[in-house]
Formats: sequence, structure tokens, C-alpha cells
Amino acid sequence: AERPGQGSSFWAYFNIVCVVAGTGALSLPYALRQGGWIGLFILGLSWLMASYCGIILIRCLYANGKRRLDSYYDVGREAFGPIGGIVIFFFNVILLLGVSMLYVMLCGSNFSSVILKGTSAELTPAIWKIIWAAVISVPFVFFRSMKEIGIFSAAGVVCTFICVVIVVAAAVNDQKENPVAVHHDAVIWDQFPVALSSISFSYGGNPIYPAVEASMRRPKDWNKVVFGGLSTCMAFYFLCAVPGYYIYGNTVESPIYASLPDSAAKTAAAIIITIHVILATPLLVTSLALDCERMLHINEEERGKWMATILRVVFRIILMVVVVVVAIFVPYFGDFMSMLGAVANCLIIFAFPVLCYLKLTGIRNKPIYELAWCFLCVLLGLVGLIFGSWQAGVALMADFHPDATAAP
Repeated sequence: AERPGQGSSFWAYFNIVCVVAGTGALSLPYALRQGGWIGLFILGLSWLMASYCGIILIRCLYANGKRRLDSYYDVGREAFGPIGGIVIFFFNVILLLGVSMLYVMLCGSNFSSVILKGTSAELTPAIWKIIWAAVISVPFVFFRSMKEIGIFSAAGVVCTFICVVIVVAAAVNDQKENPVAVHHDAVIWDQFPVALSSISFSYGGNPIYPAVEASMRRPKDWNKVVFGGLSTCMAFYFLCAVPGYYIYGNTVESPIYASLPDSAAKTAAAIIITIHVILATPLLVTSLALDCERMLHINEEERGKWMATILRVVFRIILMVVVVVVAIFVPYFGDFMSMLGAVANCLIIFAFPVLCYLKLTGIRNKPIYELAWCFLCVLLGLVGLIFGSWQAGVALMADFHPDATAAP
């Protein structure tokens, strides 16, 4: 049934593309450097699997046939009891809160180290993190749901497209003016699992899908929305990954604009991707806040209109303070989050939706080809989990014991 007063499927599509695409597109040429051209096949396979998992996750919300479940947490609780709900909620918090913190860190470092470096407006990274956290807080604190921030996601999608076009055009121009011999590989077996892990991470939108679907006036359009959104992301990924790896080969860096010579194009790319991050972060923290507010019973029915509004504002301000304080003061936070993200992302994207779906809807009523596909989804998630954790563990070891990992 339609939900009067909710947003259009068009805005839901933009919400998905804004959160899933963006910074991931700029790191994929490096993933091809790690694993070789075969990474393009994994990129396409991950797209199909992530689309399927996004569809069945929302089916789980309606699986009991009585009422729609509210969140990913409720799906886990319905399928595997209180422990299942807690486990899924924990990993959702890790992803949504952690990525928000990393985005605030990225905004601060881009403005202090790239965009305004050496100018009279240069400030410390900590000050820029506080400034951009305050900017992000405005839509997050005062807009209640996903449908109200759809315009931000649309602008974020435009920024992603513009950034990819600028980077690719600048890379092509750099190749013409400064041709350098580079090497390409069809497949690099010893680094292929790590590349697979990096590629599979680039479709991580599952934590926000229940909130996005809840904001849709026509929920029956969900399958088309999630498939169309992830297809757009894949188009962005191919547009950036193929020419990026072809031009810079075994020398490409992550993000790819780091491979560009210092120029207006490189600065523009850094500015635009920073704008994208600023626009995408409210979507992430809003999804997290909606889950937490639901668990804390912060709603007008139980608290009254004014008290619910006050509690909501106070809670969201506290959440943003936590985000910016951790982004400023926690050492090696990026590598810690890589470790937790490697564990959480693969489980949240590929494994948990399939396991919950099979538990809630049954196994024996599924055709053999669907069960085989479910098995592949879980397998991909486990491979990404194992090797992503290994890669992040190496980075953490280098943080704490740099002398032990330094080359002689």
C-alpha cells in the first residue's frame, strides 16, 4: 500500500547512490592495481550480489505477514532472537558511526592539507573537523527522516559524477602530456583476495536501506530503486576504474586524484569529493539516529510532540559531539575502523541478509539455483571478511610497531 506523506522513489534512489558511491569510486583503480583486470569481473559480481541482498533484506521486513519490521535490528531479532538483534545492531553502529567519523576526518584533512594549504585561510585539521561537523549537524539535527534530506543526496550524486569526470579527464590529459610506461596485470593471485575484499566493500548500503524504504511513498518500487541505484554506482565505478588503471597501471594511488599532478583539476576533485562527503554524512547519521530513537522510544506518541522534539535534538547533538571528538583525538582511528569495517561490512552486506532471509522464509521452498546464489553471497562475504581483516591487521601492526614492519 502507498504511504501518503512520504517521499518519492526518485529521492530514495538518490539516497542509495549518494551513500554507496563517492569515495569508493576513487579507490577502485587501486583495487585493480592490487588484483589485476579480473577485478572488473568481481566488481560486476559484487553488484549483482549486493542488489540481491538489498532486495531480500527489505523482504525480511515483511516476512511475518502481520506488520512491517522497523529496522535491520528488528530483522535480526525476528530471525535469531535478542542476540541476533544485538549483533546486527552492533555492526550497524560500527559502520554508520565509524564511516561518519572517517568522513569528518576526511573533510578536515582535505581542507587543511590540500584545498587551503599555504593560504591565509589555512587552519589546523582539528579546527576544520569541528567546522564541518557543525555544518553537517544542521540538516542532521533539524530534519527528522530520510525523505526530508533527499535534496542533499541528489546534490551528492551530482558531485560524485562531476568528480569522476574531472578525474578521468585530468588523467587522460596527463597521459597525453606526460606519457609514462606502466604495467598492467590480468590477475595478481597473491593480492587478489585483498582486492576482492576492497571491491566488495564498495556496495555497502545495507544499514540505511530499511530507513530509505520507510521514506518511500510507493514501497513496491523498492526492487527497482535498489537495483537502479546500485547499477548507477557500478557505472560510476567502471567509469573511474577502467581508465584510471589503464592510464596509471601499477603506479596508481588511492584515491586516484592523488596520482594526478598538482593542478586546478586535482584541487577541484578534492573540493568536490569533500562536498559529497558533507552531503552524504547526514544520511548515515540520520539512519543511525532513527534506529537509536526507536529503541529509546523517542517519538510523539509516547513522549508528546515537544518533549520528543527536545529529546531528538539533544540526542543528535550528543551523537555529533561524539563523532567529532573521536575524529579529533583517537589515534590510528582510520586503521581501527578498517579492521572493524572489514568484519562488519562483509557480514552486514552479504552474510546477514541471506541468513536472516533463509531463517525467516524457509530453505526447502527455495529453488536450488537460489540456494546456490545465497551460498555464493555468504562465501564472498566470508572471503572479504578474512582477507580484509588480515589487511587491516597488518596496517594496525605497522601503526603500533613501525620499526618491526619497516623495510631494512
